[in-house]
Amino acid sequence: MTAPSATIEGANREAIITAFLAKCGWAGAARHKLPGDASFRRYERLSLDGRRAMLMDAPPPKEDVRPFLRVARHLTKLGLSAPHIFEADEANGLLLLEDLGDDTFTRLLAKGEDETALYELAVDALIGLHHVPIDKVLPLSTPPYDEAKLLEEARLLTDWFLPAVSGAPVAAAVVESYASAWRGAFKVLDGQPYTLVLRDYHVDNLMRLPSRSGIAACGLLDFQDALVGPTAYDLVSLLEDARRDLAPGLAQAMMARYLAAFPKLDQDKFAAAAAVLAAQRNAKIVGIFTRLSRRDGKHHYLGHVPRVWRLLNSDLDHPALAEVRAWFDAHVPASLRRAPEAP
Repeated sequence: MTAPSATIEGANREAIITAFLAKCGWAGAARHKLPGDASFRRYERLSLDGRRAMLMDAPPPKEDVRPFLRVARHLTKLGLSAPHIFEADEANGLLLLEDLGDDTFTRLLAKGEDETALYELAVDALIGLHHVPIDKVLPLSTPPYDEAKLLEEARLLTDWFLPAVSGAPVAAAVVESYASAWRGAFKVLDGQPYTLVLRDYHVDNLMRLPSRSGIAACGLLDFQDALVGPTAYDLVSLLEDARRDLAPGLAQAMMARYLAAFPKLDQDKFAAAAAVLAAQRNAKIVGIFTRLSRRDGKHHYLGHVPRVWRLLNSDLDHPALAEVRAWFDAHVPASLRRAPEAP
Protein backbone atom coordinates (compact mmCIF):
# COMPACT_ATOMS: atom_id res chain seq x y z
CA MET A 1 0.00 0.00 0.00
CA THR A 2 1.08 3.53 -0.70
CA ALA A 3 1.56 5.76 2.35
CA PRO A 4 -0.48 8.97 2.45
CA SER A 5 1.40 11.93 1.02
CA ALA A 6 2.57 14.53 3.53
CA THR A 7 2.61 17.24 0.84
CA ILE A 8 -0.95 16.96 -0.36
CA GLU A 9 -2.42 19.43 2.12
CA GLY A 10 -1.16 22.41 0.13
CA ALA A 11 -2.01 20.96 -3.29
CA ASN A 12 -4.91 21.87 -5.51
CA ARG A 13 -7.43 19.48 -4.07
CA GLU A 14 -10.01 19.95 -6.78
CA ALA A 15 -7.51 19.16 -9.52
CA ILE A 16 -6.53 15.96 -7.72
CA ILE A 17 -10.17 14.92 -7.41
CA THR A 18 -10.88 15.70 -11.06
CA ALA A 19 -7.91 13.59 -12.16
CA PHE A 20 -9.00 10.72 -9.91
CA LEU A 21 -12.53 10.73 -11.28
CA ALA A 22 -11.23 10.81 -14.85
CA LYS A 23 -8.96 7.86 -14.17
CA CYS A 24 -11.91 5.93 -12.72
CA GLY A 25 -14.12 6.61 -15.74
CA TRP A 26 -16.26 9.21 -13.99
CA ALA A 27 -15.06 12.36 -15.79
CA GLY A 28 -17.92 14.81 -16.19
CA ALA A 29 -20.04 13.19 -13.50
CA ALA A 30 -22.61 15.35 -11.74
CA ARG A 31 -21.40 15.94 -8.18
CA HIS A 32 -23.63 16.65 -5.20
CA LYS A 33 -21.98 17.46 -1.87
CA LEU A 34 -23.46 15.76 1.19
CA PRO A 35 -23.63 17.31 4.68
CA GLY A 36 -20.46 16.89 6.72
CA ASP A 37 -19.94 15.17 10.06
CA ALA A 38 -17.55 15.58 12.97
CA SER A 39 -14.52 14.43 10.98
CA PHE A 40 -12.46 16.00 8.20
CA ARG A 41 -13.91 13.57 5.65
CA ARG A 42 -16.22 14.87 2.94
CA TYR A 43 -18.64 12.97 0.73
CA GLU A 44 -20.12 13.64 -2.71
CA ARG A 45 -22.79 11.71 -4.58
CA LEU A 46 -21.86 11.13 -8.21
CA SER A 47 -24.15 10.38 -11.14
CA LEU A 48 -23.17 9.66 -14.74
CA ASP A 49 -25.12 7.98 -17.52
CA GLY A 50 -27.55 6.35 -15.09
CA ARG A 51 -24.79 5.16 -12.75
CA ARG A 52 -24.35 6.30 -9.18
CA ALA A 53 -21.41 6.20 -6.82
CA MET A 54 -20.05 7.96 -3.75
CA LEU A 55 -16.81 9.89 -3.52
CA MET A 56 -15.04 9.94 -0.16
CA ASP A 57 -12.60 12.85 0.10
CA ALA A 58 -10.37 12.25 3.12
CA PRO A 59 -7.31 14.48 2.69
CA PRO A 60 -4.06 13.44 4.38
CA PRO A 61 -2.51 13.93 6.84
CA LYS A 62 -5.62 14.56 8.91
CA GLU A 63 -7.37 11.51 7.43
CA ASP A 64 -6.20 8.08 6.27
CA VAL A 65 -8.42 5.94 4.03
CA ARG A 66 -6.45 2.73 4.54
CA PRO A 67 -8.29 1.59 7.70
CA PHE A 68 -11.63 2.17 5.96
CA LEU A 69 -10.49 0.09 2.99
CA ARG A 70 -9.25 -2.73 5.17
CA VAL A 71 -12.34 -2.96 7.38
CA ALA A 72 -14.86 -2.45 4.53
CA ARG A 73 -13.42 -5.30 2.52
CA HIS A 74 -13.34 -7.54 5.56
CA LEU A 75 -16.94 -6.81 6.58
CA THR A 76 -18.07 -7.59 3.05
CA LYS A 77 -16.31 -10.96 3.21
CA LEU A 78 -18.24 -11.69 6.42
CA GLY A 79 -21.57 -11.10 4.64
CA LEU A 80 -22.22 -7.65 6.08
CA SER A 81 -23.08 -4.65 3.93
CA ALA A 82 -20.20 -2.23 3.94
CA PRO A 83 -19.92 -0.16 0.74
CA HIS A 84 -18.13 -1.92 -2.10
CA ILE A 85 -14.86 -0.20 -3.04
CA PHE A 86 -14.76 0.58 -6.77
CA GLU A 87 -11.50 2.52 -6.87
CA ALA A 88 -8.98 3.82 -4.36
CA ASP A 89 -6.20 6.42 -4.34
CA GLU A 90 -4.69 5.84 -0.91
CA ALA A 91 -1.92 8.41 -1.24
CA ASN A 92 -4.35 11.22 -2.00
CA GLY A 93 -7.11 10.05 0.34
CA LEU A 94 -9.79 9.40 -2.29
CA LEU A 95 -12.22 6.49 -2.57
CA LEU A 96 -14.93 5.71 -5.10
CA LEU A 97 -17.60 3.76 -3.21
CA GLU A 98 -20.85 1.99 -3.77
CA ASP A 99 -23.77 4.35 -3.15
CA LEU A 100 -26.00 2.64 -0.59
CA GLY A 101 -28.74 5.23 -1.02
CA ASP A 102 -30.43 7.66 1.35
CA ASP A 103 -32.26 5.44 3.81
CA THR A 104 -30.22 5.99 6.94
CA PHE A 105 -32.01 4.84 10.04
CA THR A 106 -32.06 8.46 11.19
CA ARG A 107 -33.98 9.57 8.10
CA LEU A 108 -36.33 6.59 8.27
CA LEU A 109 -37.12 7.26 11.92
CA ALA A 110 -37.79 10.93 11.13
CA LYS A 111 -40.33 9.77 8.54
CA GLY A 112 -42.11 7.61 11.09
CA GLU A 113 -40.75 4.18 10.18
CA ASP A 114 -41.09 1.35 12.71
CA GLU A 115 -38.46 2.07 15.36
CA THR A 116 -38.53 -1.41 16.82
CA ALA A 117 -38.01 -3.09 13.44
CA LEU A 118 -35.01 -0.90 12.64
CA TYR A 119 -33.37 -1.52 16.00
CA GLU A 120 -34.02 -5.25 15.68
CA LEU A 121 -32.19 -5.21 12.34
CA ALA A 122 -29.28 -3.30 13.88
CA VAL A 123 -29.06 -5.69 16.84
CA ASP A 124 -29.30 -8.72 14.55
CA ALA A 125 -26.39 -7.40 12.48
CA LEU A 126 -24.32 -7.20 15.66
CA ILE A 127 -25.38 -10.70 16.65
CA GLY A 128 -24.27 -11.97 13.25
CA LEU A 129 -20.91 -10.24 13.57
CA HIS A 130 -20.38 -11.43 17.14
CA HIS A 131 -21.12 -15.05 16.27
CA VAL A 132 -18.08 -15.05 13.98
CA PRO A 133 -15.12 -16.67 15.79
CA ILE A 134 -12.50 -14.18 16.96
CA ASP A 135 -9.83 -15.66 14.69
CA LYS A 136 -11.97 -14.95 11.63
CA VAL A 137 -13.69 -11.70 12.57
CA LEU A 138 -10.60 -9.47 12.66
CA PRO A 139 -8.91 -7.89 9.66
CA LEU A 140 -5.13 -7.78 9.75
CA SER A 141 -3.41 -5.23 11.99
CA THR A 142 -6.53 -4.27 13.96
CA PRO A 143 -5.38 -2.38 17.08
CA PRO A 144 -6.71 -3.35 20.53
CA TYR A 145 -9.31 -1.42 22.49
CA ASP A 146 -7.20 -1.79 25.59
CA GLU A 147 -7.08 0.04 28.92
CA ALA A 148 -4.70 2.69 27.60
CA LYS A 149 -7.06 3.55 24.72
CA LEU A 150 -10.16 3.53 26.93
CA LEU A 151 -8.42 5.85 29.42
CA GLU A 152 -7.20 8.15 26.67
CA GLU A 153 -10.78 8.58 25.49
CA ALA A 154 -12.26 8.97 28.97
CA ARG A 155 -9.76 11.77 29.65
CA LEU A 156 -11.40 13.89 26.97
CA LEU A 157 -13.82 14.85 29.73
CA THR A 158 -11.07 16.19 31.99
CA ASP A 159 -9.07 17.61 29.08
CA TRP A 160 -11.91 19.53 27.43
CA PHE A 161 -15.23 19.51 29.24
CA LEU A 162 -14.24 20.15 32.84
CA PRO A 163 -12.01 23.15 32.06
CA ALA A 164 -14.78 24.58 29.85
CA VAL A 165 -17.44 24.51 32.59
CA SER A 166 -15.17 25.27 35.56
CA GLY A 167 -13.10 27.96 33.88
CA ALA A 168 -9.82 26.49 35.13
CA PRO A 169 -7.39 23.69 34.20
CA VAL A 170 -7.85 20.41 36.03
CA ALA A 171 -5.16 19.64 38.59
CA ALA A 172 -2.88 16.71 37.76
CA ALA A 173 -3.84 14.91 40.98
CA VAL A 174 -7.52 15.14 40.06
CA VAL A 175 -6.84 13.75 36.59
CA GLU A 176 -4.85 10.87 38.08
CA SER A 177 -7.62 10.03 40.55
CA TYR A 178 -10.05 10.03 37.61
CA ALA A 179 -7.82 7.58 35.71
CA SER A 180 -7.43 5.41 38.81
CA ALA A 181 -11.19 5.15 39.25
CA TRP A 182 -11.60 4.06 35.64
CA ARG A 183 -8.81 1.50 35.92
CA GLY A 184 -10.74 -0.15 38.72
CA ALA A 185 -13.95 -0.15 36.70
CA PHE A 186 -12.27 -1.63 33.63
CA LYS A 187 -11.46 -4.79 35.58
CA VAL A 188 -15.01 -6.00 34.84
CA LEU A 189 -13.96 -6.31 31.20
CA ASP A 190 -11.58 -9.14 32.03
CA GLY A 191 -12.92 -12.39 30.61
CA GLN A 192 -15.51 -10.71 28.39
CA PRO A 193 -15.84 -11.96 24.79
CA TYR A 194 -13.97 -9.81 22.28
CA THR A 195 -14.79 -9.00 18.66
CA LEU A 196 -14.36 -6.38 15.96
CA VAL A 197 -15.74 -3.19 17.52
CA LEU A 198 -16.99 -0.72 14.90
CA ARG A 199 -17.15 2.06 17.56
CA ASP A 200 -19.70 4.44 16.00
CA TYR A 201 -22.57 2.01 15.71
CA HIS A 202 -25.73 4.13 15.87
CA VAL A 203 -28.63 5.15 13.66
CA ASP A 204 -26.75 7.93 11.84
CA ASN A 205 -24.32 5.33 10.48
CA LEU A 206 -26.78 2.55 9.62
CA MET A 207 -28.87 2.16 6.47
CA ARG A 208 -31.75 -0.04 5.43
CA LEU A 209 -31.13 -1.84 2.16
CA PRO A 210 -34.51 -3.33 1.17
CA SER A 211 -33.05 -5.16 -1.84
CA ARG A 212 -30.98 -7.36 0.51
CA SER A 213 -32.12 -9.96 3.00
CA GLY A 214 -31.20 -10.89 6.55
CA ILE A 215 -28.47 -8.92 8.26
CA ALA A 216 -27.18 -7.79 4.85
CA ALA A 217 -30.19 -5.45 4.81
CA CYS A 218 -28.34 -3.36 7.41
CA GLY A 219 -25.87 -1.09 5.63
CA LEU A 220 -22.79 0.04 7.55
CA LEU A 221 -21.23 3.46 6.96
CA ASP A 222 -18.68 4.44 9.59
CA PHE A 223 -16.20 1.85 10.79
CA GLN A 224 -12.70 3.05 9.87
CA ASP A 225 -11.79 3.40 13.56
CA ALA A 226 -12.59 -0.25 14.32
CA LEU A 227 -10.66 -1.94 17.13
CA VAL A 228 -10.51 -5.32 18.86
CA GLY A 229 -12.64 -4.92 21.96
CA PRO A 230 -15.50 -6.19 24.15
CA THR A 231 -18.70 -7.22 22.36
CA ALA A 232 -20.82 -4.97 24.59
CA TYR A 233 -19.35 -1.75 23.19
CA ASP A 234 -21.25 -1.46 19.90
CA LEU A 235 -24.47 -2.57 21.56
CA VAL A 236 -24.34 0.26 24.10
CA SER A 237 -23.30 2.64 21.32
CA LEU A 238 -26.57 1.77 19.58
CA LEU A 239 -28.80 1.80 22.65
CA GLU A 240 -27.39 4.88 24.40
CA ASP A 241 -27.49 7.24 21.46
CA ALA A 242 -26.06 10.69 22.07
CA ARG A 243 -28.30 12.19 19.39
CA ARG A 244 -31.74 10.72 20.05
CA ASP A 245 -33.96 9.31 22.78
CA LEU A 246 -35.24 5.77 22.30
CA ALA A 247 -38.85 4.83 22.97
CA PRO A 248 -39.44 3.74 26.59
CA GLY A 249 -38.46 0.11 27.09
CA LEU A 250 -36.84 -0.28 23.67
CA ALA A 251 -33.25 -0.38 24.94
CA GLN A 252 -34.15 -3.07 27.47
CA ALA A 253 -35.98 -5.12 24.81
CA MET A 254 -33.03 -4.91 22.43
CA MET A 255 -30.59 -5.89 25.17
CA ALA A 256 -32.78 -8.93 25.87
CA ARG A 257 -32.86 -9.76 22.14
CA TYR A 258 -29.07 -9.68 22.01
CA LEU A 259 -28.60 -11.77 25.15
CA ALA A 260 -31.07 -14.40 23.91
CA ALA A 261 -28.71 -15.04 21.00
CA PHE A 262 -25.85 -15.87 23.40
CA PRO A 263 -27.38 -18.18 26.04
CA LYS A 264 -23.99 -19.20 27.45
CA LEU A 265 -23.06 -15.59 28.26
CA ASP A 266 -22.97 -14.64 31.96
CA GLN A 267 -25.63 -11.94 31.87
CA ASP A 268 -24.64 -10.22 35.13
CA LYS A 269 -21.02 -9.89 34.03
CA PHE A 270 -22.11 -8.70 30.60
CA ALA A 271 -24.41 -6.10 32.18
CA ALA A 272 -21.53 -4.80 34.28
CA ALA A 273 -19.27 -4.58 31.23
CA ALA A 274 -22.02 -2.82 29.28
CA ALA A 275 -22.54 -0.26 32.04
CA VAL A 276 -18.81 0.50 32.29
CA LEU A 277 -18.39 0.82 28.52
CA ALA A 278 -21.50 2.95 28.22
CA ALA A 279 -20.22 5.29 30.94
CA GLN A 280 -16.78 5.47 29.33
CA ARG A 281 -18.32 6.22 25.95
CA ASN A 282 -20.61 8.90 27.32
CA ALA A 283 -17.79 10.57 29.25
CA LYS A 284 -15.78 10.54 26.03
CA ILE A 285 -18.66 12.04 24.04
CA VAL A 286 -19.13 14.88 26.52
CA GLY A 287 -15.45 15.69 25.96
CA ILE A 288 -15.62 15.28 22.18
CA PHE A 289 -18.67 17.50 21.78
CA THR A 290 -16.96 20.16 23.90
CA ARG A 291 -13.81 19.89 21.79
CA LEU A 292 -15.82 20.17 18.57
CA SER A 293 -17.21 23.45 19.85
CA ARG A 294 -14.05 24.92 21.37
CA ARG A 295 -11.50 23.79 18.80
CA ASP A 296 -13.49 23.39 15.58
CA GLY A 297 -16.34 25.89 15.96
CA LYS A 298 -19.01 23.17 15.60
CA HIS A 299 -21.24 24.45 18.37
CA HIS A 300 -24.40 22.54 17.42
CA TYR A 301 -23.02 19.41 19.09
CA LEU A 302 -23.44 21.11 22.46
CA GLY A 303 -27.19 20.66 22.10
CA HIS A 304 -26.74 16.93 22.66
CA VAL A 305 -24.68 17.25 25.85
CA PRO A 306 -27.65 17.32 28.29
CA ARG A 307 -28.88 14.00 26.87
CA VAL A 308 -25.42 12.47 27.20
CA TRP A 309 -25.26 13.59 30.82
CA ARG A 310 -28.63 11.94 31.50
CA LEU A 311 -27.28 8.70 30.07
CA LEU A 312 -24.00 8.99 31.96
CA ASN A 313 -25.74 9.70 35.27
CA SER A 314 -27.84 6.57 34.77
CA ASP A 315 -24.78 4.48 33.88
CA LEU A 316 -23.02 5.58 37.07
CA ASP A 317 -25.73 3.92 39.17
CA HIS A 318 -24.28 0.49 38.40
CA PRO A 319 -22.25 -0.95 41.30
CA ALA A 320 -19.31 -1.65 38.98
CA LEU A 321 -18.90 2.13 38.66
CA ALA A 322 -19.03 3.00 42.36
CA GLU A 323 -15.50 4.45 42.41
CA VAL A 324 -16.06 6.40 39.18
CA ARG A 325 -19.34 7.74 40.53
CA ALA A 326 -17.61 8.87 43.72
CA TRP A 327 -15.07 10.77 41.62
CA PHE A 328 -17.84 12.53 39.67
CA ASP A 329 -19.69 13.39 42.87
CA ALA A 330 -16.51 14.93 44.27
CA HIS A 331 -15.30 16.81 41.17
CA VAL A 332 -18.28 17.33 38.84
CA PRO A 333 -21.23 18.48 40.97
CA ALA A 334 -24.72 18.52 39.50
CA SER A 335 -24.40 22.21 38.68
CA LEU A 336 -21.57 21.43 36.23
CA ARG A 337 -23.25 18.48 34.52
CA ARG A 338 -24.53 20.59 31.67
CA ALA A 339 -23.56 21.79 28.25
CA PRO A 340 -20.70 24.29 28.31
CA GLU A 341 -21.26 27.72 26.81
CA ALA A 342 -20.14 28.16 23.21
CA PRO A 343 -17.01 30.37 23.13
